[in-house]
Amino acid sequence: MSPDSSIPEAGRQLSDTLYTTDSVPAHQRQTYWREALSQTFAAVDIAVSDEVCSGTIRTSRLGHLQVATVEGEPLRVRRTPPLIARGEDEYLVVKLLVSGVAMVEQDALEVHLQPGEIVFCDLTRPMRMEFPHPFQTKSLVLPRRLLDLGEPDLQRLAATPIRPDTTLGSLLSPFLTRLVDTAATYPSAIGEVLACHTVDLLTVLVGERLHEEVGDTSSAARVLLPRIQVFIDRHLADPDVTPEVIARAHQISVRYLHRLFETEDVTVSRWIQRRRLQECRRELARREAAGRTIAAVARQWGFTSAAHFSRVFRAAYGMSPAEWRDSTARAPRTPPSPSGVSRVSDPVPALRPRRSHLPPARSDVHLAGDAGDTAA
Repeated sequence: MSPDSSIPEAGRQLSDTLYTTDSVPAHQRQTYWREALSQTFAAVDIAVSDEVCSGTIRTSRLGHLQVATVEGEPLRVRRTPPLIARGEDEYLVVKLLVSGVAMVEQDALEVHLQPGEIVFCDLTRPMRMEFPHPFQTKSLVLPRRLLDLGEPDLQRLAATPIRPDTTLGSLLSPFLTRLVDTAATYPSAIGEVLACHTVDLLTVLVGERLHEEVGDTSSAARVLLPRIQVFIDRHLADPDVTPEVIARAHQISVRYLHRLFETEDVTVSRWIQRRRLQECRRELARREAAGRTIAAVARQWGFTSAAHFSRVFRAAYGMSPAEWRDSTARAPRTPPSPSGVSRVSDPVPALRPRRSHLPPARSDVHLAGDAGDTAA
């Protein structure tokens, strides 16, 4: 049978292959589509409704590389450890989202892609990808070894969005589009030369990208970190402030945000939690707030669970919120200093809660920090 109606034999490489569900019986489409994706990229599990299971893959060889254009209906794809264990080849996919939206999750990092954005996917590690609407992607598949990157660099590179307004994105997006669309037209010899130049270009661009992520972090922290901390304080009362929201507001990656806070020896989530606790502690000590419930004070500063607030408050200060309030109520009022400036033991200035103007965050996205920890 022709490639557009059957899956080629395992391991067979075709210079230009079209897979399409158009001529496949409805009851066979899901199996066909899974095998077509697995043949093009790597073995995957898919979840797709039988009613909308349709798609097309056009794939071509370019020397030792492979390119592919994929169009399809809503789809969920998983690359699991058992599937990874089946193969011996180690590949990296450079994927450009042309239309639709996508979610990619790898190494506990979740990225949401818009048209024009690129993501690197490492097929040697578990990953999950979801397209909730009809979509089109253009991909370059290459052996990982060609980029000559160590595991730490590969992990930093994977599942990190590359936006079209960045240096890497502005160069790679049009190049990848043109390469995928024309790969089948080149003679074999030219294809080999193009493949070598493509790897060279990727090596340079990826090296620059990694340098931007980790290079001179201490200098960036001195300039950027204070601005981020002020931003957090301004939105401290918003329970939906997350590393994703913070990173997006400052046009950096979530991974780079975490690297900046490493200079403070604290995670982003711990920093937010610490600041919320400080403000709650200050509010509970105010005699003017004696009529307010502890739960109301906790909600005022972004805690969504009174029980969780009580646990983290005790862990931080060695007493419950109620015990802290009682102890401050019994303490004598501190007389004003001669200069008229009140003595405050907590060096962090008080903040007034503000209504947040942040874009709504996903309800299933939590603050990243220690395992099982959230700032709320």
